[in-house]
Amino acid sequence: MVSRNEPVETKWGRNRIGNRWYWTIMTRFWLSHSFSLVWLLFSVYISLPWLMDLAKLTNLPLALFIIGGIAYIPGYLMAFLLASLVLDRQPPFKEEHPNEAVTVMIAAYNEESSIYETIRYVATQDYTGPLHLLVIDNNSNDNTSSEVLRAKEDFSLPITLLHEQKPGKFQALNFGLTHVTTPYVITLDADTLIHPSAVRFLVARLVSSPKDVCAVAGSMLVRNSRRSFWTRLQEWDYFLGIASIKRLQGLYQGTLVAQGAFSLYETAAVQEVGGWPDAIGEDIVLTWRLLETKRRVYFEPLAVAFTDAPESFRHFARQRSRWARGMVEGLQEVKPWRQPQLYTKYLTGVNLIMPYLDIAYTFFWIPGLILALFGHYWIVGPMTLLVLPLTVLSYGLLYFYQRDYVFKNLNLRVRKNLFGFIFFVLSYQLFMSPISVWGYAQETFKLKRVWE
Repeated sequence: MVSRNEPVETKWGRNRIGNRWYWTIMTRFWLSHSFSLVWLLFSVYISLPWLMDLAKLTNLPLALFIIGGIAYIPGYLMAFLLASLVLDRQPPFKEEHPNEAVTVMIAAYNEESSIYETIRYVATQDYTGPLHLLVIDNNSNDNTSSEVLRAKEDFSLPITLLHEQKPGKFQALNFGLTHVTTPYVITLDADTLIHPSAVRFLVARLVSSPKDVCAVAGSMLVRNSRRSFWTRLQEWDYFLGIASIKRLQGLYQGTLVAQGAFSLYETAAVQEVGGWPDAIGEDIVLTWRLLETKRRVYFEPLAVAFTDAPESFRHFARQRSRWARGMVEGLQEVKPWRQPQLYTKYLTGVNLIMPYLDIAYTFFWIPGLILALFGHYWIVGPMTLLVLPLTVLSYGLLYFYQRDYVFKNLNLRVRKNLFGFIFFVLSYQLFMSPISVWGYAQETFKLKRVWE
């Protein structure tokens, strides 16, 4: 067992662990904001002619609303992300080979085509501690249970198969939680494959963390990136976009989504907040409830899992609109100002302005881009390109971090996907913002939930 004692950290300046010096979280937080503020003031100063020209066509408040949503605030957030990534230093593990007892829990509905392979990857983990697999068949009408029993015979891994008749992933997970006897539990999607060291790195990060850290999110990557145009785009979204946000949030000890696809939790902490809620974003709401109890959630980039991304635009749009709905559910359930930690107040508070940014992008930037193609630079013009250098720098930093720290240590190779990268940088948000706006509308008007 590893003692989870937190080193005494001053709020400002630099601290030391052994021979290693590092900036405190508070110092990095305000340094990043200071850089962002300078960038914002610079952006406002050089964009004044653009602002005044747009105000003549509309009025000053509307011009500020438009430019703020498509340039000023996105630029500030991107500058904060860039500065935070530069200052981020992942703390070393206290123990890279922990031996705590862990339960891996899989909620499965009609997963006969993938569940066997998922279990095989769990069975081949290099984790040396007791590992138990708990599969909850959520009223499947195919051969999911038969495939689980076949895996139980084929692999030297303790497997328990349960049946939950009530439909809903949260129902299955909560039923499974009542059968968990280990101090730690990992949730894993039935179609997700984990790297052979993924469980070990998740547990190593948790036991190496302070006592108030109750969950660690794994790193999700796309497995089927060669299947379609949409999976090629999503490969870069997972590899750069989502990973950069996870690293940012992990740096400030408030990862906002310990995703149900692959994350580790303290069993008692999940039980204390009532398990998974009846929500379209059950993992988001659960994570925010944990943060609300003055606990912290980390992110471990070396704990890699591979998932299948939606291959068609229809399924992609449904997935991302669900994510947008889940964010709104989280904001309704746990208000940002109720978060006890400064960092999580800020990180969850950013989500309050995401609908504004997506609406501004959808209803102003996209029409402005069309106007610009015809020579009318009223909304989209040279000034909007100021966000691009920050984006390229942020993605560049993360690319080399992923390649040289994550993939190199895991003996993985970054796939070549230049076509997907170009379209990801130039056009991804053209799809994402309208889809997110549709998700916000679905939640606002309480439309029927669509899972597939």
